[in-house]
Amino acid sequence: MRSSRLAAFFTSLSFAVIAALVAGVVVGALAQGADAPLLTGGLGVIESLGQVWLNALRMTVIPLVFSLLVTGIVSIADAAATGRIAARALMVFGVLLVGATVYAILAGLGLLALWPIDPEAGRALLAGVTPDVAQTVGEAARTDGFRAFLASLAPANLIKAAADDGVLAVVVFALAFGFAATRIKPELRRPLAGFFEAVAETLVVIVHWVLLAAPFGVFALALGVGLRAGLGVAGTLAHYVAVVCLSQIGLILILYVVATLWGRMSLGRFARAVAPAQVVAVSTQSSLASLPVMIERARDWLGVPQTSAGLVLPLAVAVFRITSPVANLAVCLYVAQLNGVDLSLSALVAGGLTAIAVSIASVGLPGQVSFFAAVGPICLAMGLPLGVLPLLLAVEVIPDIFRTVGNVTADLAATRIVAGEDGAGEDAAPEADPAS
Repeated sequence: MRSSRLAAFFTSLSFAVIAALVAGVVVGALAQGADAPLLTGGLGVIESLGQVWLNALRMTVIPLVFSLLVTGIVSIADAAATGRIAARALMVFGVLLVGATVYAILAGLGLLALWPIDPEAGRALLAGVTPDVAQTVGEAARTDGFRAFLASLAPANLIKAAADDGVLAVVVFALAFGFAATRIKPELRRPLAGFFEAVAETLVVIVHWVLLAAPFGVFALALGVGLRAGLGVAGTLAHYVAVVCLSQIGLILILYVVATLWGRMSLGRFARAVAPAQVVAVSTQSSLASLPVMIERARDWLGVPQTSAGLVLPLAVAVFRITSPVANLAVCLYVAQLNGVDLSLSALVAGGLTAIAVSIASVGLPGQVSFFAAVGPICLAMGLPLGVLPLLLAVEVIPDIFRTVGNVTADLAATRIVAGEDGAGEDAAPEADPAS
């Protein structure tokens, strides 16, 4: 089993992208040291190839986010209408998601204040990235203050806002459109939701096609970085991975406390209950693959009735991604410090609101697709350039493990909280592991 998983990893797109990143940086650094005129002279062409690939990803961001938000809002509203437990579960999800977003901003800023990016290493990395100046809502918020930020939420021309990468305005309109769609007749709502679902699926296919060229695009971008910055960029990328992972580890620890206090159960019991599901999450990097063991642990260890576990956990896997705003905002805050951008309160609010919205929009997307579809809009809303994101995408494999572990932990904590509010006490849980 383990050997088959290793074989699957080494033949996956994730491994190909990592290999392309390493190969591009190494080849570029060797060419820099050898002063190879063929490569150094063709640097502009190489960067252009990488930029074409990056632009191919960017062109799908706004229509994909809009379509996924509309279908996500409609599906959540339909789920809430199915019963009292589902509505309560969605309320718990919402509270936890907002709390996680506030934590993400504080933790990201705190980590980067305590352990900042090395200025020389940061400049070396950016020296090899094609300039990408973002003119967005977040940039206006940084320079013009909170009043300009509020005005940007409802632009006079939505099409122009979208063309100018005003993602937050598009997100606000998509949310309003989605909630309005829940108020129309079902016979009209179903084909409307079906249309946007079809649009989203079509765009995901396009993104998959673009990602098939990811090894070549990342190699081209990494080659430019290697030619200009050499092997020193490895330390910056390792620092980035550590910061994003630490942000998520902090969230996981907080979830233990939340489950203990709000879920009204002992810390030890919750830790023993979630451990097997976390092991599955680490090995599969899939919340869906962890669902069977989550249902079993919720029933046998968390004292959750089978009916509640069978409803809340599938709903959580479908619509609840608590690590999405935490990891995505950690990426954006890292990009901000990397580019020397001082974020105002307005830009942080814009990023937080967009992070919550795209956590709904990114549900059900593969990891590599959701990375750019989620991080890209948040960066744009905060007025941050996107040029370095393909290099960060290449090392997303490790943070993605913590994303899944955090989501699984949050799913079980939320399920216990919902069941606890229904009166399922800790005495309903067994005193010992039935399997032991």
